[in-house]
Amino acid sequence: MPLLPHFDGICHTYVDRAADLKMAEEICINAKCSRPSVCNSMENLLVHREIAQKFLPALAAQMTASGVELRGDEAARKIVPSMRAATAADWDEEYLDMILAVKIVDSFDDATAFIARHGSHLADAIVTGDADAATRFEREVDSATVYVNASTRFTDGFEFGFGAETGISTNRLHARGPMGLNELTTYKYVLRGTGQVRT
Repeated sequence: MPLLPHFDGICHTYVDRAADLKMAEEICINAKCSRPSVCNSMENLLVHREIAQKFLPALAAQMTASGVELRGDEAARKIVPSMRAATAADWDEEYLDMILAVKIVDSFDDATAFIARHGSHLADAIVTGDADAATRFEREVDSATVYVNASTRFTDGFEFGFGAETGISTNRLHARGPMGLNELTTYKYVLRGTGQVRT
């Protein structure tokens, strides 16, 4: 029997080394703070090592001012010492709360491997000005919704124009991503002939 699972929403935003940092800041604040209790809010933030020193302090200040508790890996805590130490369990946690896990990654490949290992395949985003990195992210990240330079918070049936949302499927078949009434229905073929036969 087919099932339409709506599992965890462990969503990631990866801030690439070629990101517009102001844009990245706005996207991250929105993805975490606009409505943290929903499945499409960001739970893990991945930041490329090359821009982490420039990006994280200002973002951390805004997140903290908004009431977000930050939990970072060792590299992130060297940049923002006020972060709590992240545990292995944090990377797989759907907080649904004002808590964000932060990890510094060495490369694009590290980021996508981390998402594959810890994500729920619901919604993941990259912030980048590099067209090749954007295309690779779209192709290589196996999630129901993949974003380039936009917040994961758009993952919603109403936002996608489907009307009232009935859920978000992390399946690959038959429905994937935000679901409206069409995704809960099936179809049949009705053919009326005038004597046609197949040869």
